[in-house]
Amino acid sequence: MKQSSEALPIACLLGPTASGKTAAALAYAAQTAAHTAAQHANAACGREVEIVSVDSALVYRGMDIGTAKPSAEERAAAAHHLIDIVDPADAYSAANFRADALRVTGEILARGNLPLLVGGTMLYYKALTQGLNDLPGADPAVRAQLDAEAARDGWPALHARLAQVDPPTAARLAPNDSQRIQRALEIFMLSGQPMSALLAAPRSNAVQEDEAARYRFVPIALEPSDRGVLHKRIEQRFDAMLAAGFLDEVKALRARGDLDPNLPSMRCVGYRQAWEYLDGAIDYATMRDKGVFATRQLCKRQLTWLRAMPERIVIDCCAADATAQAVAAISAVAGTQG
Repeated sequence: MKQSSEALPIACLLGPTASGKTAAALAYAAQTAAHTAAQHANAACGREVEIVSVDSALVYRGMDIGTAKPSAEERAAAAHHLIDIVDPADAYSAANFRADALRVTGEILARGNLPLLVGGTMLYYKALTQGLNDLPGADPAVRAQLDAEAARDGWPALHARLAQVDPPTAARLAPNDSQRIQRALEIFMLSGQPMSALLAAPRSNAVQEDEAARYRFVPIALEPSDRGVLHKRIEQRFDAMLAAGFLDEVKALRARGDLDPNLPSMRCVGYRQAWEYLDGAIDYATMRDKGVFATRQLCKRQLTWLRAMPERIVIDCCAADATAQAVAAISAVAGTQG
C-alpha cells in the first residue's frame, strides 16, 4: 500500500492472547491523561487516548467473559471502539473491520485525540495495513453442505480434499481446523480457484486506498521470551473465566435459540469447547483442557503472524517492566504526531 511521505504514524499494540495488551493500553491512556492534566488547568482541553479494538471476538455483544472483554471500569478509563457492535448471530468480516477502523481513526483524530489500535486478530491488522484480497463472501448454502459432509466423513477427510485442490493452504492447516478448512473449500467451490492463489493476487481497495495512505501504522508487539510463561497465563486466565461464570454466559447464548456452534461467534476459542460440554459431548475436565489447548494454538498462530512483520517493535511481555516498555514505545510513536 502506497503511503504519503507525510503519513501520520498510528501506534498499534499487538500481541497474542494473555500478553498484557489491555494493561499496557490503559497504562498509556492514564499516563497521557496525567500529562494532559499537568499541562492544562482543564484536562478536557488536552488530548485523550481512544482505543480501537483489533479483535474479532470483542465485536460480539453478550460475549464478555470468554473473550476477556475490557470491564466497564476499564472502558470508562478510556474510550473504546469496535466493541459490542455485532450480534452473535451475524457475521463481521475483515473488510467490515477495515472500513470501521479507518472511519473511527479519522473521527478520533478529528476530535484532536490520540487513536491507539489494540488487539490480536492479525488478519484484521493485515487487512487494515495491506488491503483486502478479492475473496468471495460467505455462502450459507455452501457452508451447510460442507458441515453436512464433515458430520458424515469428519474434518480430516475434508482436509484431505483441500490438499488435492489447494496444497499450500492445506499444508498450513491442522486436519481438525474446521473453520479454516471450511473457508478454504468454500472459496474454491465459489471461485474455482484455490485460496492460496487468490491471496497471492494484488489487493484492491480503491475506495479506501487514499484514506489508508494518510496513516503509517506502527506495530508494537508484545511477545514472550519464554513461551511457557504465556502458556501458564493462558491456563490461569481460562480457569478464572470458568470461575467467573463463563459456562453461564454460554448457556444464556444457547438459550436464545438462534445460535449454533457453526457460527463464527460460537467458533471463538473457549465458546466452541463450552458448547460441546453443554451438549454433553465431553466432560468438564476435557472441556477445560481443550479450551486451554485451543487458546495456546491461537497464541501460536498469532505469534507466527507477528514474526512475519520485520518492521515491528518487539517488547518481551514476560519482562517485569513490560507495561512500562510498551507505554514508552507507544509514546515514542504518538509523540511524532505533533
